[in-house]
Amino acid sequence: MTMATSDAQSWIRRFHQTPATTPRLVCLPHAGGSASYYFPFSAALAPAAQVLAVQYPGRQDRRNDPSLSTVPELAEAIFGALTDVPDLGEFALFGHSMGAVLAFEVAALLERRLGIQPVRLFVSGRRAPSRVRHERAHTLNDDGLVAELTTLDGTDSRLLADPEMRELLLPMIRSDYRAIETYRCDPGATVSCPISVLTGDADPRTSIDEALDWRQHTSADFTIREFSGGHFFLNDHQAEIVECVTRATGW
Repeated sequence: MTMATSDAQSWIRRFHQTPATTPRLVCLPHAGGSASYYFPFSAALAPAAQVLAVQYPGRQDRRNDPSLSTVPELAEAIFGALTDVPDLGEFALFGHSMGAVLAFEVAALLERRLGIQPVRLFVSGRRAPSRVRHERAHTLNDDGLVAELTTLDGTDSRLLADPEMRELLLPMIRSDYRAIETYRCDPGATVSCPISVLTGDADPRTSIDEALDWRQHTSADFTIREFSGGHFFLNDHQAEIVECVTRATGW
């Protein structure tokens, strides 16, 4: 198992300053994504709430940190980073795609070990943990992995066309894909916080039935909202999603 530091300074990015009593939205990116993906959300929510965007190792300012290739490793490190935040206070978790699974696992760790619950868990662009597809994109050659990324439209195709950028990005992306594609949820795993599901009506990676099964993973309230668009429907519905967060949390 690869060991990693889990201090807040390494893992958490704050783009806008807010008072210490401001509620926090902890945002976890998709496979291949970075903390900066949530900069627009941070700008939209400030100053009513502060985004704490998680920066996984192996990218941007953490490009020299070794990537972690399993969901449990990543969840443990993020859990450690959040416990290192001195002013966490009231918070919710928001994760997209791989980040949705990580948000669920982090919520479970916080509840099980510390008795702490987010006010709500927002899971976006991801089927329920109990719904398994046997995907193997992480085993493809570089051209195959690039084709997968292009299909989902989650990475700028201009970057992937540049040989130097491909060499820099693909190992990190492959590690993320390995983590999410080999993830298997413990049978019957649940959290006690409410779950809000956000999904795209044309997402090739999550059907509405697979998204609905998130209700099996909470003993609290469950809601679902479908948006037009594919896997990265967030890009076209930012204002509506921010409204969903503020309405559901009361922020």
